[in-house]
Amino acid sequence: MAKASILIADDDNGIRTVLNQALGRAGYSVRATGNASTLWNWIQDGEGDLVITDVIMPDENGLDLIPRIRKSRPDLRVIVMSAQNTLLTAVKAAERGAFEYLPKPFDLGELVSVVKRALETPSEHAVRKPADPDEERLPLIGRSAAMQDVYRTVARLINTDLTVMIAGESGTGKELVARALHDYGKQRNGPFIAVNMAAVPKELIESDLFGHEKGAFTGASMRAPGKFELAAGGTLFLDEIGDMPPEAQTRLLRVLQQGEFTTVGGRKPIKADVRIISATHRDLNELIKMGLFREDLFYRLNVVPVRLPSLRQRSEDIPELTQHFLAQAVDYGLQAKSMEPEAIERLKAYRWPGNVRELENLVKRLTALYAEETIGLEAVEMELATSASAPTQNKRGSESLTEAVEKHLYTYFMRYGGELPPDGLYDRILREMERPLVTLTLHATRGNQLKAAKVLGLNRNTLRKKIKDLDISVVRGMH
Repeated sequence: MAKASILIADDDNGIRTVLNQALGRAGYSVRATGNASTLWNWIQDGEGDLVITDVIMPDENGLDLIPRIRKSRPDLRVIVMSAQNTLLTAVKAAERGAFEYLPKPFDLGELVSVVKRALETPSEHAVRKPADPDEERLPLIGRSAAMQDVYRTVARLINTDLTVMIAGESGTGKELVARALHDYGKQRNGPFIAVNMAAVPKELIESDLFGHEKGAFTGASMRAPGKFELAAGGTLFLDEIGDMPPEAQTRLLRVLQQGEFTTVGGRKPIKADVRIISATHRDLNELIKMGLFREDLFYRLNVVPVRLPSLRQRSEDIPELTQHFLAQAVDYGLQAKSMEPEAIERLKAYRWPGNVRELENLVKRLTALYAEETIGLEAVEMELATSASAPTQNKRGSESLTEAVEKHLYTYFMRYGGELPPDGLYDRILREMERPLVTLTLHATRGNQLKAAKVLGLNRNTLRKKIKDLDISVVRGMH
């Protein structure tokens, strides 16, 4: 059996050598060039069973070659590799008909696996007309490895109608991913309708989603279309799907199973002509165990999962994100600003509990409040200290103990102006936490030490010793 022949185009001689060796060891015949024109001549001469091309080359953009290759030799698969690791590169590669997009640097084992898959997968000739998205309005920013996985997933999904579930912490950009899937996808000419399940009163969710007929309930003075009707031909984005009440979950499941719905108070079925994308920051598996979310609905919505990384998992993207938000601030009428390298490094070291949204708000605040053209480390430290000490509440009106402790500790360290605090920090912090914990428990038990010890999970003698060591006054019936 003849070896499969692979054509490679990359202006970096080192990459050509590495690919030649790796693919040669895998049993393929390889021919490599540093320019697009030679590659095109080989293709026109009928050479090659597969093409691997870089994007930026001296004579032509590798992406621009793909439509010509598809027209001249529809069965010839093309793999695109690029150091321009943005969502737009991945999307353009997919739109032009590339079999796969690999961001540099990539794992050679993964490349060989993709090559094998490309040579074995049956061909399909259909390719959509490429869009012309605006580079300056990229919905997602970042070139980290974590974001490359997101870009590649989005690029694979844009030509499909598959139902997608986007998971990630609050502030990671779940709606931006949903919009990217819509704006670059088959539904781009239709509407994009977003519904936040946590923001709609439970008694109104069914009417909001499916619409209602006149007289369906008190106050329904006329027929009103729901979000499913309004999103016809486009995308319906169901944000915070974990907050959907059980009754609405049942109706949504029926829509996904049957492809149609009825309005509240209506009888005539209406075709559900929408692509559904949902999102959550909650653990739906835990909600399923608690009986708060239907397992069958989860599997219907979670056809293709997309997991967004937190900002602390991609801190290398912070400089690019910061620059983007500084430039964006000018569009709001604020003065153009830059940021000192030391300030950027400080931003990279912060944990960002509010993720990208918190970074965006911080940059806007710095741009608006500080007169200097170059934002320095001191300004950043002051704003981060303010953010860390401010009470951040979630939609349920409370913050986690971990978040509260983390903010307290950050403020504690800030007291020393970048220097290390005195030795014995562990014992001091434990003492700070123990005293209010024991005091509040004693208040809750009206000074009953036996009950307080049981609540705390301590031996009664241990509790007595702590009361003495922490200098806590105990009065029976205290409140």
